[in-house]
Amino acid sequence: MKVISLLNLKGGVAKSFTAVNLGYELWRRGYRVLLLDNDKQGNLSKGYGRYDGEQTAPITRLLNGDWNDAEELIQQTDYNGLDIITANMSLFGAVWNLIKESPADMLGRYRRLMDADTEDGRKVSEKYDYCIIDNPPDIGLNVLNALMVTDEVVVPVKIDDNALEGLDIVAEQIEEAKALNPSVILKGVLVTCYQKTDGESAGLEWLRQEWENTDSVHYRKYPILGIIRYSKKAAENSFVRKPVYEYSPCCGAAQDYKKFVTSYTGKGR
Repeated sequence: MKVISLLNLKGGVAKSFTAVNLGYELWRRGYRVLLLDNDKQGNLSKGYGRYDGEQTAPITRLLNGDWNDAEELIQQTDYNGLDIITANMSLFGAVWNLIKESPADMLGRYRRLMDADTEDGRKVSEKYDYCIIDNPPDIGLNVLNALMVTDEVVVPVKIDDNALEGLDIVAEQIEEAKALNPSVILKGVLVTCYQKTDGESAGLEWLRQEWENTDSVHYRKYPILGIIRYSKKAAENSFVRKPVYEYSPCCGAAQDYKKFVTSYTGKGR
């Protein structure tokens, strides 16, 4: 199973919207997908109509260690083979409770899930092809737990005056996480809500030209994995609680997420 974390220290960059549509597009290609909502706002859970603000969320139970079987935490969506572990505001308390734990136990909560057996005898990491983690715009203990099991980090970026701030901080956090999870890498940037204005075109060009010189070898620091155009249909879609392709398959955002996942996986649909 490949674990992809969506992470940006700036809010309002369509991170949860990307998690919803990335999971869906992977599922449309025949992959088995587990979604993990790691943000107390629960927008990924809402995107699949599985948000419950009254009960203790499964992600909270996962962080608290208050579970025995993976099936207690994993919920089916309306799409067979696309499952989710939901979140709500109860996650806030779970993150604080982790501070009381020993350092050795503090960062292994999501790893325990990946290694857990499911009812069909396979481990969670064997049952699914992809796990998509939607992270909040901070580096709390829940995010550090996510990085411990992450293979690739994708940074959704909305290009505006402040959008490009924090990319270096995210990169630094990933480098620090390598001490405990050597396989985690910053895969690149996904530009979201893109409008071809002069300002956004300049910001996009800056990203394309951002290089770093190390020992006379140039490599791209923040590869651009894809560009998702702004779409009024995508904005309307927040009230529909379903992937944007299900709501408006011909809109620019739906087509761009489809193109992005085809490029990312090398597999079309």
